[in-house]
Formats: sequence, C-alpha cells, structure tokens
Amino acid sequence: MKPATPRLAAVMGLVFSGLFVAALVVVNGVPHLGAPDAAYGTFYDGAGNTVVTAVALYLVPLAGIAFLWFVVALRSVLDSLEPAPSAMANGLNLLSGVLFVALLFAGTAALATPVLVTTIGGGPPLSPEAARALSGLGYGLVFVFSVRGAGMFALTTTTLLRSAGVMPRGAAIAGYVLATWLLITATDHPASLLVLPAWVVIVAVVLLRHDRRGRLEQPAASAPGSAAPTTVTPVPTPRSEP
Repeated sequence: MKPATPRLAAVMGLVFSGLFVAALVVVNGVPHLGAPDAAYGTFYDGAGNTVVTAVALYLVPLAGIAFLWFVVALRSVLDSLEPAPSAMANGLNLLSGVLFVALLFAGTAALATPVLVTTIGGGPPLSPEAARALSGLGYGLVFVFSVRGAGMFALTTTTLLRSAGVMPRGAAIAGYVLATWLLITATDHPASLLVLPAWVVIVAVVLLRHDRRGRLEQPAASAPGSAAPTTVTPVPTPRSEP
C-alpha cells in the first residue's frame, strides 16, 4: 500500500487549524462559566442559537474530521520513515489523537444541548441553571480532558518526527513547549486552545519542507519524461574448434 505523502498530511493539518480557530472565535461568544444567570437566559433564549448551531453542526465536526485525516496521513508518513517508530510512542500517538476528537465532539454536544433542545426538539428554553450545568460539562470535556489528549498527541508526534530526523531541533523545542502547555493548562478561555493549531502549523511546515526535500533528492532518471536506462547484453564469444 502506497503511504500518504507529507504534503497531504500538511494540507489536512492546515485545514484543521483554520476550522478549529474559526470554532474557537465563535465559541468565545458563548457565556463563560462565570457569567450571570441573566446572560445565560438571554443567550440561550434565541440570541445565541445561530452561534452555537454553527459551532455544533459545522465547524467542530468538520474540524474533527480534518484532524482525523491529519492523524492518519501523518502516521502513514511516520511508518515510512527510518528508523521505525517506537511501538509505545506509536500506540500512544494514535490513542491520544482519537481521544482528543472523541472528547471534543462530546464536549461540543453538551455545550450545544440547550440550543438543540429548542431548535431541533421544539421544547422550551432550559433554565439558566440547567444551561450553566451543561456548559460546565462541555467546558470540562473540552478544556480539561480533550486538551490533555491533544497534548499527548503533540508530545508523541514531536518525539517521533524528531527521532526520524524530520523535525529540526528548533521546531522540536517549540513543539515540546506547546505540548507541555496543553498538558498542564487549566482554563475555560477559548484562546488557550490556540496553542494546538499553532503546533499543527509548525508540524505542517516541517512536513512540507520534508516533502520538498524528498522531491529534490529523487534521481533524475525517475523524473517524468526521462529515458529509461538501457541494458547492454554481452554477446558470447564463439569458441574455436580444436
């Protein structure tokens, strides 16, 4: 099976980064946990339906799908490198990436429940206390647990790319710093998650440079339109009769 190209992995990483940043910008308009009950009542009584619906139905699902493409393409690239990736780091890399997307979806669903109940279910608006509780669940799943999975994915990916000689030292140091931030941060502000797309952009640039270097190192004979080398078959010398 032909492995995915580093360019594909980089492109999907950039697509995820754009969608994820857009989702964070929109989520910043949702009342935070410390907002008063009046803000929750006003927001979930119709004023914030369009905001949350856009995040829940479009931005976050598409960002999660793009991230899964990024994970699979990146792992395909890693499997084609030498030396072979460590079995433990390789396994943790896959599990942490899937865990991040699963918790991201679950947290977004909890955050959007007060809106989905009224827009899709046709029910009355939830009380501010119920909306705050569901928001707290969503913030906890995304900003605490999902972020930890993202941090572990960033940490293992940086280690694997550095071990294979693909990621330069400076980029690796920046990757470890950003991964550490994702592992230890504890806040409900959407801006804190901008660290993840920043790390993905670093990895995308590294992969694009690796892809370009690989294309330049290809032998001229393998270029399109080049003539295939000819093989000269030696003619046997006739043996003289005694």
